[in-house]
Amino acid sequence: MPDPDPSELDVDARFLLANERTLLAWVRTALTLIAGGVGIEQFGRQVEGRTVFAVVLLTLGVASAVTGAVRYRQADLSLRRGRVPATGPAAYALAGAIAVLGVGLAAALLL
Repeated sequence: MPDPDPSELDVDARFLLANERTLLAWVRTALTLIAGGVGIEQFGRQVEGRTVFAVVLLTLGVASAVTGAVRYRQADLSLRRGRVPATGPAAYALAGAIAVLGVGLAAALLL
Protein backbone atom coordinates (compact mmCIF):
# COMPACT_ATOMS: atom_id res chain seq x y z
CA MET A 1 0.00 0.00 0.00
CA PRO A 2 1.58 3.34 -1.02
CA ASP A 3 2.08 6.10 1.51
CA PRO A 4 -0.76 8.62 1.60
CA ASP A 5 -0.08 12.07 0.25
CA PRO A 6 1.16 14.12 3.27
CA SER A 7 -0.81 17.15 2.09
CA GLU A 8 -4.03 15.10 2.36
CA LEU A 9 -3.27 13.77 5.84
CA ASP A 10 -4.91 15.31 8.85
CA VAL A 11 -2.25 14.56 11.47
CA ASP A 12 -3.61 15.09 14.95
CA ALA A 13 -1.41 17.67 16.67
CA ARG A 14 -1.78 15.77 19.96
CA PHE A 15 0.27 12.89 18.53
CA LEU A 16 2.97 15.23 17.29
CA LEU A 17 3.11 16.99 20.65
CA ALA A 18 3.20 13.66 22.51
CA ASN A 19 6.14 12.66 20.32
CA GLU A 20 7.86 15.91 21.26
CA ARG A 21 7.26 15.25 24.98
CA THR A 22 8.78 11.82 24.54
CA LEU A 23 11.88 13.39 23.00
CA LEU A 24 12.11 15.75 25.96
CA ALA A 25 11.92 12.77 28.34
CA TRP A 26 14.87 11.18 26.52
CA VAL A 27 16.77 14.49 26.81
CA ARG A 28 16.00 14.74 30.55
CA THR A 29 17.25 11.20 31.00
CA ALA A 30 20.41 12.05 29.06
CA LEU A 31 21.06 15.15 31.15
CA THR A 32 20.50 13.21 34.37
CA LEU A 33 22.92 10.48 33.34
CA ILE A 34 25.56 13.02 32.31
CA ALA A 35 25.12 14.95 35.57
CA GLY A 36 25.43 11.66 37.47
CA GLY A 37 28.66 10.87 35.66
CA VAL A 38 30.13 14.25 36.48
CA GLY A 39 28.88 14.00 40.07
CA ILE A 40 30.35 10.59 40.75
CA GLU A 41 33.70 11.65 39.32
CA GLN A 42 33.78 14.85 41.38
CA PHE A 43 32.27 13.67 44.66
CA GLY A 44 32.51 9.87 44.68
CA ARG A 45 35.98 9.63 46.17
CA GLN A 46 34.99 6.62 48.29
CA VAL A 47 33.75 4.68 45.21
CA GLU A 48 36.33 2.25 43.87
CA GLY A 49 36.63 2.67 40.10
CA ARG A 50 34.63 5.88 40.05
CA THR A 51 36.17 7.01 36.76
CA VAL A 52 34.89 3.87 35.03
CA PHE A 53 31.40 4.43 36.44
CA ALA A 54 31.53 8.09 35.43
CA VAL A 55 32.52 7.24 31.85
CA VAL A 56 29.76 4.63 31.63
CA LEU A 57 27.19 7.18 32.85
CA LEU A 58 28.44 9.80 30.41
CA THR A 59 28.31 7.29 27.56
CA LEU A 60 24.78 6.23 28.49
CA GLY A 61 23.78 9.91 28.59
CA VAL A 62 25.08 10.55 25.11
CA ALA A 63 23.47 7.33 23.84
CA SER A 64 20.17 8.37 25.39
CA ALA A 65 20.23 11.77 23.67
CA VAL A 66 21.08 10.28 20.28
CA THR A 67 18.52 7.48 20.63
CA GLY A 68 15.82 9.95 21.61
CA ALA A 69 16.54 12.11 18.57
CA VAL A 70 16.51 9.13 16.20
CA ARG A 71 13.28 7.75 17.68
CA TYR A 72 11.68 11.21 17.51
CA ARG A 73 12.51 11.52 13.82
CA GLN A 74 11.27 8.02 13.02
CA ALA A 75 8.01 8.55 14.90
CA ASP A 76 7.49 11.96 13.29
CA LEU A 77 7.89 10.52 9.81
CA SER A 78 5.57 7.61 10.62
CA LEU A 79 2.88 9.89 12.02
CA ARG A 80 3.07 12.18 9.02
CA ARG A 81 2.69 9.15 6.72
CA GLY A 82 -0.37 7.99 8.62
CA ARG A 83 1.31 4.98 10.15
CA VAL A 84 1.83 3.79 13.71
CA PRO A 85 5.43 4.41 14.80
CA ALA A 86 7.50 1.27 15.18
CA THR A 87 8.77 0.33 18.60
CA GLY A 88 12.31 -0.71 19.24
CA PRO A 89 14.60 -2.13 21.88
CA ALA A 90 16.25 1.18 22.83
CA ALA A 91 14.25 1.82 25.99
CA TYR A 92 14.80 -1.74 27.22
CA ALA A 93 18.52 -1.55 26.46
CA LEU A 94 18.88 1.74 28.35
CA ALA A 95 16.90 0.44 31.34
CA GLY A 96 18.98 -2.75 31.41
CA ALA A 97 22.26 -0.86 31.21
CA ILE A 98 21.21 1.45 34.05
CA ALA A 99 20.15 -1.55 36.16
CA VAL A 100 23.53 -3.24 35.61
CA LEU A 101 25.31 0.01 36.42
CA GLY A 102 23.26 0.41 39.60
CA VAL A 103 24.21 -3.08 40.76
CA GLY A 104 27.85 -2.32 39.98
CA LEU A 105 27.75 0.93 41.94
CA ALA A 106 26.09 -0.78 44.90
CA ALA A 107 28.77 -3.47 44.88
CA ALA A 108 31.53 -0.84 44.67
CA LEU A 109 30.09 1.01 47.68
CA LEU A 110 29.73 -2.15 49.75
CA LEU A 111 33.24 -3.47 49.07
